[in-house]
Amino acid sequence: MKRFFTMVLPVLLLSSFTAPPAGIDEMVAAMKTGNTVMISKFFDNTVEITLPDKGGSYSKSQAEIILKDFFANNPVKSFEVIHKGQNAGSQYCIGTLVTRNGSFRTTIYMKQKGELQVLQELRFESR
Repeated sequence: MKRFFTMVLPVLLLSSFTAPPAGIDEMVAAMKTGNTVMISKFFDNTVEITLPDKGGSYSKSQAEIILKDFFANNPVKSFEVIHKGQNAGSQYCIGTLVTRNGSFRTTIYMKQKGELQVLQELRFESR
């Protein structure tokens, strides 16, 4: 029995410190393909979206339409993560979105809400 606890305890301790919520990784995967449906499943009740030509706070349905339009006009070629981090339940990612029409510095900000990670802000800045 002592041997069992000696083997299990380190695994439990390490997993509690190294397992960040999966939300940001799923968002990165969705950004790599421009998958609006996958991105929109993380939307909070309102989402702050900033595009090169407009920005604002939008409802889930409005945000999905705006994002779908953005990806239709800027088909995604790739998304490369520059920096990723977390702080007190919040996660963020800064990356470069390369599209057929140019590159965008992209910031993703997610916040813990209950047991879910929800998207609070999505920012695309022309490079």
